[in-house]
Amino acid sequence: MNTTRRDFLTASVAGTAAFVSANSTTAGTAVASGPVPSYLTDVADLYADNPRKAALEWFRNAQFGLFIHYGLYSLLGRHEWVMIKEKIRIKEYAKLASRFTAKNFDADFITDMALEAGMKYINITTRHHDSFCLFDSNYTDFKSTNTPAKRDLVGELADQCQAKGLGFYLYYSHGRDWRHPHAPNNSGWGGSARPKYDPPEEFYATGDDHDLQIYVEFMKNQITELLTNYGPVGGIWLDGHATPASRRAKMHEFKLQELYDHIHSLQPQVLVSYKQGLLGTEDFKAPERHWKGQSDVPLEICDTLQPHGWGYMKTDDGKHKTADQVMKMLATAKKMKANLLLNTGPLPDGSIHPEDQATLKEVGKRLRKS
Repeated sequence: MNTTRRDFLTASVAGTAAFVSANSTTAGTAVASGPVPSYLTDVADLYADNPRKAALEWFRNAQFGLFIHYGLYSLLGRHEWVMIKEKIRIKEYAKLASRFTAKNFDADFITDMALEAGMKYINITTRHHDSFCLFDSNYTDFKSTNTPAKRDLVGELADQCQAKGLGFYLYYSHGRDWRHPHAPNNSGWGGSARPKYDPPEEFYATGDDHDLQIYVEFMKNQITELLTNYGPVGGIWLDGHATPASRRAKMHEFKLQELYDHIHSLQPQVLVSYKQGLLGTEDFKAPERHWKGQSDVPLEICDTLQPHGWGYMKTDDGKHKTADQVMKMLATAKKMKANLLLNTGPLPDGSIHPEDQATLKEVGKRLRKS
C-alpha cells in the first residue's frame, strides 16, 4: 500500500467516523456519509439511512463466502495450530518469517475465483493465533511487510474486493495469542491461551509483570488500523472464543463492548462477530461446521475445503472436498438460513490449492445453472 493511498483512506474513514459521531447517538442508527461501499450497492437506499442495517440485510442474503487461512504456519503445512501443537519456541517459529515470500499470492486471481464460484464476500486471516500479521501494522514488527515478501496482503485483497464489489471481511485473533508478552496466559485463562513450554518461555511477561490491559490496547490499536487504512470493511470476525469464555468472571477485562462500539464508530456498516457469540450484542454468529444452536441474528457456518484443517495441511493432499460435497454444504446452510463461509488454506507460496480451484470452479458452474 503506497503512502498516497493510505493517506487517502485514512482521511476518508476518519471523515466518515466524524460524521457518524456528529449525526447519531449510536453507530447502529448512523446516517451514511460518502459513497456507498461497492458491495452494498444493492441496498444503497437503506445504506443512506442506516449503514449497519443495510449491511445486515446484505449479509442475510449473501449465502456464500470465501475464508482464507494463510500465514507462517502455511510454510510448514502441518495445520494453523502447529506452533502450539508442536510447542515450537517463539524465536524458532519467528525464523519462518525469513522464508515467507508469498510469491504466488494473487489477490486478483483469488477475487476472480471467488466471483466465479458464486461467492459474495471474502474473509482473510489478518492475524492468527501466532500473532503474525498479513498487514502493515505500526504496533508490531512481526508482519508480512518485514519478510522477503515485503507485501501488505490485506491491502492487496482489499483493493481487489472493492474494485469487484465483493464484501471484505477481516478475521482477527482476539482471545488467543501465542506470542505477545501480555496476552492471556494459561494460569488465568483457557489452557490453549499459550503453548506450555518446559522450561517456561522467557519471552512472556509473568506474575506481577503481566498486564492484560497492554494486550487489550494492542488489539484495539491494530483493529483501528484495519478499519482506517483499508477502505470499506464488511465485518470484523473475532476468534479465540474459548479463552475469554473460560473465565467469564474475568471476561470484562477484555472490554469487548467498548471494542464493538469503537468498531462501529469507525465504520458504521461494519458487522462484528465473535464466533457463536460472547456478549450477545454481536451482529452475527459464525460457528464452525455442524452447529445445532439457535440464532436471533444472521448466521454464518464456517467449514473447510480440506477434510478438517484450516491452514494448509500437506497430508490432506488428494483428500480435499469435492463439488458434490460443497453443494450439500450449501444446501444445509440454506436450510438453516445461514451463509456458508468456505475455507481454503493457500499453499506455502500463497497460491490456491489446485484441488480447491477445481472444486470452486465446478461449484460456480452448478450454481449458475440452478
